[in-house]
Amino acid sequence: MDENLILEAKNISKGFPGVQALDNVDFSLRRGEVHALIGENGAGKSTLIKILTGAHQPDSGEILLESKILTHLNPHTAMEAGISAIYQEFNLIPYLTVAENIYFGREFTKSAFVDMDKMNDSTSEIFSAIDVDINPRLQVSELSVAYKQLVEIGKAVSQNSRILIFDEPTAALTNKETENLFKLIKKLQSENVSIIYISHRLEELQEIADRITVYRDGKYIDTVNIEDTNRADLISLMVGRELGVDFPKPKPALDEVVLEVSGLKSGLLKDINFKLRKGEILGFGGLVGAGRTEVARALFGLDDVESSEIKIHGKRVDNKSPKAAIANGIGLIPEDRKDQGVLLNLSIRENISYTFINRISDWIFVNRRREKNLVDEFQSKLSIRCSSVEQRVSNLSGGNQQKVVLAKWLAGDCDVLIFDEPTRGIDVGAKQEIYQLIKELAEEGKGIIFISSEMPELIGMSERIIVMHEGSIEGELNAAEVNQEKILDLASGND
Repeated sequence: MDENLILEAKNISKGFPGVQALDNVDFSLRRGEVHALIGENGAGKSTLIKILTGAHQPDSGEILLESKILTHLNPHTAMEAGISAIYQEFNLIPYLTVAENIYFGREFTKSAFVDMDKMNDSTSEIFSAIDVDINPRLQVSELSVAYKQLVEIGKAVSQNSRILIFDEPTAALTNKETENLFKLIKKLQSENVSIIYISHRLEELQEIADRITVYRDGKYIDTVNIEDTNRADLISLMVGRELGVDFPKPKPALDEVVLEVSGLKSGLLKDINFKLRKGEILGFGGLVGAGRTEVARALFGLDDVESSEIKIHGKRVDNKSPKAAIANGIGLIPEDRKDQGVLLNLSIRENISYTFINRISDWIFVNRRREKNLVDEFQSKLSIRCSSVEQRVSNLSGGNQQKVVLAKWLAGDCDVLIFDEPTRGIDVGAKQEIYQLIKELAEEGKGIIFISSEMPELIGMSERIIVMHEGSIEGELNAAEVNQEKILDLASGND
């Protein structure tokens, strides 16, 4: 027996209606180590985390903390035992401040009143330690996805846990923020804190992990030491099959302009001008807060604009609302799929059909045969893994939820598709499927705007890249001249 083990999960099984999420899996964690848990979406990683933190109860198996079996585990007793998690799905209260979220339920008091000054100061110290500048007095609703992720990390760090679980912590972070997070993790390791680290970014694991455990389809596959493996081996363990080229290249774009944007101004945005050609994948790069998502929101009618001229196929349009944008042939796959991309409590069928329900209706009634044909077509085309199309989207893995978002817009047959961080929190196998789908859409003549914080995919997928800085277009790079250094230089505001 390894006396250095702090946590063990033995023979854990967990089923949900129509899905066996975990099938007799094992996992172990040593003191002061970073143990990565990887696998495709639906492999069972998030289910294990929720069992370890008491959010789910296993159907069978046992959890041991320092060789003692934990019984009746729930979120409160898990926290008391020193186990904390930062989930992919944020657990923040939007209309409380950053500091109030960090210390929710553990508020500092002074003379029976909440001591906000002390909470704000303590929150500032937490973020200073990880070299992040977030105002503790800001409401969480005002923060971007990336900064919400950092607040979740700060909340977990504040609890002084001895076991920290990170679920896709860098999915919305820039390179610099990721570097600071790794420094924090190494500092925690030096203080004998144990880390369970889930990531689809396999390149990170060589830098941060000591051991790696692989799950596939709810089953335990293997545990390897980081020095004994490589990316190709890990992919093989994860997917059980060979993958093709990382970034499939479509045919060169046509000369025909499908979208032209002139003089777009909206809050952060300052005089945005660009053209998108038919069949082109146009990348948008930049640091968090540069304005990439704001461009997407303005084009889709989600944000008010001060001025703009938008032309689709040479015809001027007014995208004053999402309804108008959809009617004009624009679709948006948003960066926050759970809050903005799907209706979690509705079925796959309802999510795919509701945006374009007029196209499958006869007068005021939905033509069920037409709806079924539409939904079945895109469920099959995108290989959405489910028990049936009546399954709730909330019960799908992150990758399959993203496929539902994609299916909805494919069903709409839009001329322009905006992909905002389309592979955030998606496993390597599902990424390949999404890359291939985007390539096929471009070859069908769709104009694609591709926003990504992952440099390799931004460079690998794009024919051209527009780089933004503080709401302005700082420069444009074509495929022949682009590299990571040039993008970062422009993104930092350097000419």
